[in-house]
Amino acid sequence: MAAGGISAERRTLATTCAAHFVHDGIADAYYVLLPIWAQAFGLSYVQVGTLRMAYSTAMACLQLPAGMLAERVGERTLLAAGSVLAGAAFALLATSHSYLMLGGLILLSGVGSAVQHPIASTLISQVYAPASRRAALGVYNFVGDVGKMVIAAAMGVGVLAIGWRSSVVLYGLIVAAVGVLTLLALARLAATAPRSRTVPAAPRAAGWGFTDPTGFALLGAIQLIDSACRTGLLTYLPFLLIAKGASVASIGFGLALVFIGGAAGKLVCGLAAERVGILRTVILTELATAALIAAVVAAPLALAMVLLMPLGVALNGTSSVLYGTVAEFVRDDRQSRSYGLFYTLGSAAGATAPLLFGALSDAASVPLALLAVAALAIATVPLALLLDPHVAKPRAEPTRG
Repeated sequence: MAAGGISAERRTLATTCAAHFVHDGIADAYYVLLPIWAQAFGLSYVQVGTLRMAYSTAMACLQLPAGMLAERVGERTLLAAGSVLAGAAFALLATSHSYLMLGGLILLSGVGSAVQHPIASTLISQVYAPASRRAALGVYNFVGDVGKMVIAAAMGVGVLAIGWRSSVVLYGLIVAAVGVLTLLALARLAATAPRSRTVPAAPRAAGWGFTDPTGFALLGAIQLIDSACRTGLLTYLPFLLIAKGASVASIGFGLALVFIGGAAGKLVCGLAAERVGILRTVILTELATAALIAAVVAAPLALAMVLLMPLGVALNGTSSVLYGTVAEFVRDDRQSRSYGLFYTLGSAAGATAPLLFGALSDAASVPLALLAVAALAIATVPLALLLDPHVAKPRAEPTRG
């Protein structure tokens, strides 16, 4: 491999990782801000759930179109424009004085963020050979979790130091600036490096390009449940911690602990899947998630804080295994739309889970809702058992799905 090729791969990975860092920072800054808005605007748990739902709904509706549009107009402009839009909408949250205005701007930030996952994943898959693609995607996902960790902690401190309105303006401007830099960096790469390492299929190839539709369907079903559990837990975990006596700064720190564990979990579990297989990795992480959620609900604040990091490892460990497996079930020329579909499934679950668990929290209690999340995590185990043979068996001749 030529040195220039290596440099192009790493620069592409660095650019997409920067975008992932700031977009995941937006997504998870909301977990810190939701309890503050709940108190400031007198929101119920269902209303809190609808605010989180607004962001996830935009992601669910637009990630697939973004992936398909990228096949026609190219990735770099969409990725940069989405970052600028997401940053601007996030900054404008500072002007909000009502629940409806909050929801509208959160929805708009989700529209901007919808392009990031499918396009960045596609850019990485295009420049990395299949043998190193999973590792590159693992790094990409790891950096996203670092963004969650850093921004959640920074937002908690920023709320105390300069207030939530100034904090969202500052971070929104940072995200928009990253969008501009992304456009410049990818444009330079397009002019100096090959766009793809793989030979594209014939131009007339149509459909989804599934090489194993059943395997992709099972993978998507696990993604649905895993995302519902993750979003449901993270939306209402701050309220559980508040009930245990946590401050705003402690909430930001607690979420940072979850994301530190999540970053480690994605990295470690991605490697573990290569050695022990997807089946064992998914089962272990999901059972550990269920057990640790129950432990956090039952524990006093000090012990609950100690458990948050291992909870993050289990909670996010499954996702790196899932993301790295998508490309095994689709042709190279259909990766943009397949990643778009896959992330849409996760976002759809993320859109509905906060509302459902919010209704349960209003009707019963937050602890009971989180125990329901723990029970849901166990539902991935039979799906993993069904998926394993599809991953292990040799690939059949590609079919047009």
